[in-house]
Amino acid sequence: MSTPVTARPSPDGKAAAVIRRVQGAQETAAQRLLKKHIPAWVISGAVHVALIATLILLDSFMPKVGAEEKSDTEITVVQDEKPPEESKENLTNPDVGLDAELPSAVESDVMDTVNVEQEIKKDLDPGIENVVTAQPVNVTAPPGSEMTATVGGITSDQMNGMFAQGPSAGGSSIESATSLRGRTGASKEALVKSGGGNSASEQAVAAGLVWLASKQKQDGSWQFDGTSASDRIAATGMCLLPFLAAGQTHKAFKENKYQKTVEAGVAYLIRNLQPTGTFTGSSGMYAHAIATVALCELLGMTGDKQRLVDPTQKAVNYIIKAQGPNGSWGYGAGANGDTSIVGWQIQALHSAKLCKELKVQKETFENARKFLDSVAGPKKETYGYADRSPSLTLTPVGLLCRYYADGWGPNNQSMAAGVAYLMKRPPADNFNNMYYYYYATQVVHFYDGPEWQKWNGGDPANKAMPGMRDMLIAKQLKEGKANHGSWDPDSSMIGSSCGRVGTTALSLLTLEVYYRHLPLYRRESGADKPDEK
Repeated sequence: MSTPVTARPSPDGKAAAVIRRVQGAQETAAQRLLKKHIPAWVISGAVHVALIATLILLDSFMPKVGAEEKSDTEITVVQDEKPPEESKENLTNPDVGLDAELPSAVESDVMDTVNVEQEIKKDLDPGIENVVTAQPVNVTAPPGSEMTATVGGITSDQMNGMFAQGPSAGGSSIESATSLRGRTGASKEALVKSGGGNSASEQAVAAGLVWLASKQKQDGSWQFDGTSASDRIAATGMCLLPFLAAGQTHKAFKENKYQKTVEAGVAYLIRNLQPTGTFTGSSGMYAHAIATVALCELLGMTGDKQRLVDPTQKAVNYIIKAQGPNGSWGYGAGANGDTSIVGWQIQALHSAKLCKELKVQKETFENARKFLDSVAGPKKETYGYADRSPSLTLTPVGLLCRYYADGWGPNNQSMAAGVAYLMKRPPADNFNNMYYYYYATQVVHFYDGPEWQKWNGGDPANKAMPGMRDMLIAKQLKEGKANHGSWDPDSSMIGSSCGRVGTTALSLLTLEVYYRHLPLYRRESGADKPDEK
């Protein structure tokens, strides 16, 4: 860019010369920076491009590593395992039971004469953990003792001549406590095999006892989970019975896994026995009789006179005094009642009769027979509630009473007709009534013969008749389920009143029928035909 400059006139008068000053073009700072660095960038970029191209070229000449071929060989990573922990003894593990197909480990043609494997140590205090200590019970001495004038409200004078022991009461020829001798040892094994039980039935019993023991309360009682939840006496008596049937008592011996369980239960009953012979908190004669059966069986199994004779005799005496005018028992003492209540009283009196230490009034059985006659069918093969209208549920109750009170055996025509009536309603999946099954199973078992084989083991020609044993085993809740070892409440009064606890107790007693009571009679060859009586 040029800038004109005005020249002064020359002195000589010539034209003035023009002088131009040329200036460099003005540049910005960015332009100067670019001019300075562009050559370096261009050179650097060219070098890098050349370097990259060289590397690519070299890579093309390098040997390639192929993909790894697949192999059929599997590689397993093994971790060192921790050494197994030493298993701890678990006394509540169910015994696998017996297998009816295997020969007996001990050959014995007769039943054991004792019902425990070793001598009972009477001075041993079994104790119990986490259970309220039993309070001493103010009870009087047994009949005939100089220490008392009354037992259960009946005076010693009244007892003279009116009580009978063992064989003389009820018309049975059985000896005292003989009926309870099949619950342990070789006798139990032989009875399971001969009666139709097996390892599965015994395992079901073992699992059921574990569950039932877990439901015992801290004070030693049990509680129904149905509408009768308030009756702890009935629940405790009913739940003790399956343990007793399995040979478990409050005494210490080799095979007694539930000594503390039974001790706590019997302590609860004795602790709640009043001087009059009734139980505190009992709902009535139902509960009273069930608890009395438990006390009688425990006495018959152990012979614990010091602990059990006096309270048990009181409870028995209360039943005797509570009989109604027509020979039945009602819900309350002294009232007339029905066949259902009578059934439990007869079971209690029969259990007492088995104990040589106890006395049972003959007249009580005679009066009960009169009531049974009044509710029996034309051939005395069926029984009603309080009249002659036949009841499926109560017929086996009446028949069992006849077996115990009248001595009816398999040769009795009425018993034969009654069993034939029961066989019309054998165990079936569509009929869920444990009260009926509890009584009917005992009656058919004592009757024995082909009827029992079909009732217990089922009818191979009829899938609708699975048999009592297998049906109960199938219905028991198996391991892995909640309440495994128990049975769901049945659809009868037991399920509604006694719930899962009561249903489980009766289910166990039904599976223990093989050895719970020895039969009063044995069906011999050719004895299938009933006599004319």
